Amino acid sequence: MAGGAAGVRDPGLQPERTRLAWRRTTLSATVAAVLAARQALDEDVTAAGLVGVALSLLVWVAFLWVAHRRMRALGAPRPGALAVRGAVVAAACTVALAAFAVAVVV
Repeated sequence: MAGGAAGVRDPGLQPERTRLAWRRTTLSATVAAVLAARQALDEDVTAAGLVGVALSLLVWVAFLWVAHRRMRALGAPRPGALAVRGAVVAAACTVALAAFAVAVVV
């Protein structure tokens, strides 16, 4: 690169692709939470089912918070890397949502 062009960054489409991936993942988490709630409330309503639904919704909201913060960060001219805490929270929310969905179905 020429001397002055080295500091200029061409962001390309990577931040946009990452933002779209976060949106798809958020949509998947929403579908999982809604299906778990539907399954738990469709049949006999039990205390365990209600707890499963409540925990699923809580984890879903936490995941939405992490995803929203990350998508906003990707809108910056120079988006930084995902913080370790954000990555751990997103992974934990995904695993917890899957576990709660399985617990509601079983």
